[in-house]
Amino acid sequence: MANSAGAATTIILRLEMQKDLVTFGQIATAIGDAGGDIVAVDVTRASKNITTRDITVNVSDQNQSDAIVGSMGRLPGVKVINVSDQTFLLHIGGKIEVTPKIPIKNRDDLSRVYTPGVAQVCMAIHEDPSKAHSLTIKRNTVAVVSDGTAVLGLGNIGPEAAMPVMEGKAMLFKQMAGVDAFPICLDTQDTEEIIRVVKAIAPTFGGINLEDISSPRCFEIEERLIAELDIPVFHDDQHGTAVVILAGLLNAAKVVGKNLEDCKVVVTGIGAAGIACTKMLLSAGVTNIIGVDREGAIARGVGYANSAWEWYAQNTNPLGLRGNLSEVIQGADIFIGLSGPGVLKVTDIQSMAVDPIVFAMANPTPEIAPEEAEPYVRVMATGRSDYPNQINNVLCFPGIFRGVLDCRASKITQEMKLAAAKAIASVVSEDELNEYYIIPSVFNHDVVEKVSEAVMEAAYESGVARRRKPSKTN
Repeated sequence: MANSAGAATTIILRLEMQKDLVTFGQIATAIGDAGGDIVAVDVTRASKNITTRDITVNVSDQNQSDAIVGSMGRLPGVKVINVSDQTFLLHIGGKIEVTPKIPIKNRDDLSRVYTPGVAQVCMAIHEDPSKAHSLTIKRNTVAVVSDGTAVLGLGNIGPEAAMPVMEGKAMLFKQMAGVDAFPICLDTQDTEEIIRVVKAIAPTFGGINLEDISSPRCFEIEERLIAELDIPVFHDDQHGTAVVILAGLLNAAKVVGKNLEDCKVVVTGIGAAGIACTKMLLSAGVTNIIGVDREGAIARGVGYANSAWEWYAQNTNPLGLRGNLSEVIQGADIFIGLSGPGVLKVTDIQSMAVDPIVFAMANPTPEIAPEEAEPYVRVMATGRSDYPNQINNVLCFPGIFRGVLDCRASKITQEMKLAAAKAIASVVSEDELNEYYIIPSVFNHDVVEKVSEAVMEAAYESGVARRRKPSKTN
C-alpha cells in the first residue's frame, strides 16, 4: 500500500482465511498486539474451507498500519487481498466532477445550450473576444498546471501521480472561494513546451495557477507566461508561501514589539519559495535579509552559476556576512526555514536576538521540532496543522484568485500580494493576537472575503484591473 499521511485513520483489511489453519481469534490478537483497534468485521464471501472478511481497524499512523499488515502476512493460512484506508477510499474515481448549471429537460433547452442557438453566442464572441469573460466559463475558471516534478515532499513523481494533489487544489478553490478550477498535469518537463502548452490552452481560463514545478525552471516558466499572457499567472509554491509567511511575520512582530522593517532575518533554503519570500520581505521594507543554503550565506562577489542566486546575492545581505547558518544567525530577530529537517539547532536559537521568531516550514518534519524550540523562542510557526500557527497556502490562493477574477486583472502585481498578506494578518484582531495565534485558520470564512477585497483594491490602484470599478454608495 502506498504511504499516506502520518495521522490517525481507519484501514480496511480484506483477508482470505483458511479455516483449518487460522481462527479469527488469532487474527484479532495479532491486530491488537500491533496496536490496532478492530471496529467492524464483514464477511464478504464464505465457503466450506475459506472465508473472506473485511476487517476495519483504527490505527494511529502509517507505521502502525504497516505493522498490522505485516503481522497478517506472517500468520499461516492468511492471505492479504487488499488494504485500503479512508484517504484511498476518498480518492476512488477522483475527487471532482463537472456538473451543468442548468438542466436540459427538453428539445427547446437543447437548442439553446447547443446547436442551433449557441451559434449566436459564438458569433458574438467572435466579433468581440472580450465577451468570452461574460458568456463562457472563462470568467470564473482557473487552470491548475503541473508537470509533477516537485510534488509536495515527494519530488519528481510525474504527471499522473501529481493528479490527486491538483484535484485537491481544485476542491479548495471551489469550496473556499467559489472558483472553478481544473487540474492540468503535463507529460513534459521541457520548459519551452510547458510554456507553449499553457499559452495554447489559456483562452479557456481566467487565470493560471502553476503548481509543483521544480526550481529553477519554475522561475522562467512563470516569468515568460506573465509576459506573454493577458490573464493572471501565479506560481503558488513561490508566492502563496511568501504571502502567508509575511502575514504571519506582520503579526509576530507585533507580538514581540518589534518593527518588521528593522529586523535581521535569516532564510534557509534559497529555492523557489525562499526567493519569493525574500522578495516579499524586501517589498515590505525589510532590508537586512541573509539567505543561507548548503554552501553557506549567499553574498556579493562570490559568483553563482544559478542566476536566481546571483540576483539574491545582489539584493540581500547588505553587510556581506559569510559563513554557515550558525555563524550568520547570531543576533537575528527572525529565522525562516524553507529547507529540511534538523537544520536549526537549539544553540542557534540561543544565539539569536531577544524574543526570537522562528518559522520552521519544512514539511512534514520542520527544521527544528517545536518541542525543542519552545523554551527558547517567543513565537513559533510551522507548516503543520498539529501545531499552533500553521503557515498554509490555502489562506492565500483562493482569495487572490477570487479577487483577480472578479476585477478581471491582467496580472498579479507585488502590490496585490502585499495587500493579500496584510489582509490575512488583519483577520486576527488585536484582542486575539498572541504567541500561539498569529495567523487565522484556513476555515475562517473572513479570510477569502478580506483577501479578495484587498487584492481587487490593489489591482485598481496598480492599473491592471479591466473590469470597471463599482461605484461606492452611501
